[in-house]
Amino acid sequence: MEEKEERTLDYSSIVGQARELADLIADSEEVARFKQAEEKISGNAKVQTLITRIKQKQKQIVSFEHNRRYDLIPEMEKEIDALQDELDAIPIVVEFKQTQEDINELLQMVTNVIANSVSEKIIVSTGGDPLYNDTGHPKAKPEGTDGGCGTC
Repeated sequence: MEEKEERTLDYSSIVGQARELADLIADSEEVARFKQAEEKISGNAKVQTLITRIKQKQKQIVSFEHNRRYDLIPEMEKEIDALQDELDAIPIVVEFKQTQEDINELLQMVTNVIANSVSEKIIVSTGGDPLYNDTGHPKAKPEGTDGGCGTC
């Protein structure tokens, strides 16, 4: 019977492979679409004007807070909301936000695949059952229990 040799990698090997994965993601279709959408956003004068106006109003709110002029803040927040609504209605902004969501979904999926795969490999390598998410290591009895059913 052949014994399975367990292979371990050091920290730098794992980080190196993570960087390779990052390169693959950076070269993905999702990231290419994001770059195109970002270029459109950067080159659109109306979008840039709205962003600038929002930032100016946000700075005014900070100034109001600093000067304890809290009564002026709600009106400024309404103005920011209106500018944000105008910005969000622009098709290239909608496209840009969608590309951000697509990249986030891809990253979340990769994170989940890694986490689930590592967990499953740990469970299987210890003789456990991945279906029950239980390793094969025997469990100690909690202190104060006799191991009986308690109702017998």
